[in-house]
Amino acid sequence: MFDKSNSQPETGPFFARDRSWHPPAYTPGYKTSVLRSPQRALLSLGSTLSEITGPVFGHAMIGELDNDLIHNFARPGESAIGERIIVHGRVLDERGRAVPNVLVEFWQANAGGRYRHKKETYLAAIDPNFGGCGRTITDADGAYAFRTIRPGAYPWPNGVNDWRPAHIHFSIFGHGFVQRLITQMYFEGDPMIWKCPIVNAIPDRSAIEQLIAPMDWGNTVPMDSRAYKFDIVLRGRRSTLFENRREGN
Repeated sequence: MFDKSNSQPETGPFFARDRSWHPPAYTPGYKTSVLRSPQRALLSLGSTLSEITGPVFGHAMIGELDNDLIHNFARPGESAIGERIIVHGRVLDERGRAVPNVLVEFWQANAGGRYRHKKETYLAAIDPNFGGCGRTITDADGAYAFRTIRPGAYPWPNGVNDWRPAHIHFSIFGHGFVQRLITQMYFEGDPMIWKCPIVNAIPDRSAIEQLIAPMDWGNTVPMDSRAYKFDIVLRGRRSTLFENRREGN
């Protein structure tokens, strides 16, 4: 995000967060939210300079296979087990502007629904060729892409028989610390999405639908990988007014 009039990075404050768009902190159907939710009224504090500016990442920090979860943990000549997919999209702000040079991290369960973690308790097998995490940096147009396998669903100890739908976790560092976003991507057509207590904590159906990636037939690789498109929207900065143009620069 740059002000084209002087080619300097924007440093103004960000738009206020729309609390109605996010799930409430206290959602009894999502059991762990009961203890994690605030017990007192929230306080509104002004943003400091360190919060409206943020980390700067360079493409040199990314390894050759960091955005290839099919191979980045695999033994030479082998690959992860599962349906091979490509996930791609753009990182934008609330004004529809591309957010370039943003670190995008992602992690997920394997094709059987199991994470590679010492505290994982699900009985599904571990894939020795799948680590389940990676990262990339957006280009000048805010675009990102990575290869992986489609994760499996898994049970979790929330209700008597609750299952998480197939999903991929995302962590996005924007151009300011208050722009940081951690979210999840779901897959088009999965009926388990609408049975998930975490998903059902979101009060707006249109907000849920923004978390569901449609299959992108035009970017599939024949005889190799299907593709899913997932655009991510971060908080935007308040636009500087120029003359009589409300849209700013």
